Amino acid sequence: MTATAVRFALEGAFVTDDRRPVKAGIYTASLENGAVRLEGETAIVAPTIALTPVDFDSCRFIVHNVKIGIDFHWEREETEQFQGTLKLIPSGNGVTLINELPLESYLVSVISSEMSASCPPEFLRAHAIVSRSWLLAQLRRADPAASTLTRAAQSDGSDEEIIRWYSRDNHQNFDVCADDHCQRYQGISKALSETAFAAVRDTKGQALMYGDDVCDARYSKCCGGMTESYSAAWQDRDVPYLKPVFDGPGNIAPGYRLPLSIDANAEDWITESPLAYCGMPTPELLANILPGLDQETRDFYRWRVDYSQDELCSILLSKLGVDFGRLRALVPIERGESGRIIKLRIAGEKRTLVIGKELEIRRALSRSHLYSSAFVVQVAGGEPSEYPARFSLIGAGWGHGVGLCQIGAAVMADREYRHQEILSHYFTGAAIKPLY
Repeated sequence: MTATAVRFALEGAFVTDDRRPVKAGIYTASLENGAVRLEGETAIVAPTIALTPVDFDSCRFIVHNVKIGIDFHWEREETEQFQGTLKLIPSGNGVTLINELPLESYLVSVISSEMSASCPPEFLRAHAIVSRSWLLAQLRRADPAASTLTRAAQSDGSDEEIIRWYSRDNHQNFDVCADDHCQRYQGISKALSETAFAAVRDTKGQALMYGDDVCDARYSKCCGGMTESYSAAWQDRDVPYLKPVFDGPGNIAPGYRLPLSIDANAEDWITESPLAYCGMPTPELLANILPGLDQETRDFYRWRVDYSQDELCSILLSKLGVDFGRLRALVPIERGESGRIIKLRIAGEKRTLVIGKELEIRRALSRSHLYSSAFVVQVAGGEPSEYPARFSLIGAGWGHGVGLCQIGAAVMADREYRHQEILSHYFTGAAIKPLY
C-alpha cells in the first residue's frame, strides 16, 4: 500500500530495528524531507522505519483505507489486520507500507482472501499448494518479457494492432503486492477458520512440480467450463501443465463440438450452459466459498452486457484513447481453446484496430473489466444495420481461465475429490512434491 499518509494502529508490543519499544496506539506515517515521519504514541523520523512484533501470534497492526480490487468492478476500501513486521519506506511523494512475514503465514491469508476460509478443506489444501507454487515460481524467475506489441497498418491492408499482456511486475522493495495483480492478501481479517490454518500446515513446503521446475501455477475465479492455455493470456509460449481442460468428468465435453477456438463451436458453447463443475455450485455452496466482496457477483458462469452505440463508443474512447466514430462491428479474429478471444477487431467509420490479449479486451470494452473475453457479439438496429444501435456481449466465465478454476475446484472438493485429484485435473502432468 502506498499513500501520501498511512493511518494504522498497533495492538501489542512492537520494537524498532534498534530494539526501541513502540507503544500500542494509533499512528500516521508521512513523508518529511525524504524521510518517514511517524506520529502517535511514539514519534520517530528515520529514512525507513521497521516495527517488529515482540510476539508474532499476539501482536497485530490494523491499517485503514486499504484499497482492494483496484480497477475491477469490486474496487473498494477496507480496514485490514496484519501480523508480522510493518515496514514504512519513502516512495515518490508518499509512504509505502510493507508487511514482512513467513511464507506459510502469508499463504493462510491468501487462501482466505482469494476465496473464503469456510471453503471445503480439500479445496483449501489444493489452493495452498497452488498459491505456494505460484509465489515460489515468481521469486525464482527472470525478469518478465515486454508486455506490449504494436504494429501499424501495413501496405497490404492488414489492420493496425495493439497486443498487450500483463505479466506480474518485479516489484521494487517487496516481493508481491496484496491485490489481484499478484494474489489477494488481505491480512488475517478473513482467516477466521482453523480449516485454513490446517490446510497450510498440512501441505507445508509442498509445491506443484513439472520435472525439476516449480510450476507457475495460475488460477482464476471461473473458467466457464473449459480452461485456457497460457499463451492465450500471456507470452506466446507453450507451458505444458497449463493446457485447456474440460472442467468436468472425463476429457470431452459431451454434446459440444471442439475446439472452442473455432468461432461456431465457441458460439454454441457460450450461448448455452454445458454441464461443468464451475456451472454446478449450489447457492449454499457459493455462500460458503465466495468471500464477501465476490458475493455480489453471481452471474459469472454465463453473463450478458448490453451497450448502446454511443455508450460503447464512449467507453472505447476512454479506455483506448481512440475515436472510432460510429462502430460497424466487433469481430473475433482469434480465440483460445476455452472460447476466450485473443484478438478482436474493432471496426469503426473512422478507424479499425485489432486489440489483444484477453485482459486488454476486457479492459477496453467495459468501464471496469468484462468478466472474461469468452463472449460472442450480437447486434440490433441501425441504418440499415451498418452501424448497429446496440451491441450485446454474451459471455462465459470470470477471469483469464488459465490453470485452476476456483469455483470448479470448490465444487470438486464439495463432491469429495481429494486435493491431489483436483490438482491433477487442472495441471496436466504436474506432480506434488515437498520442497522443504
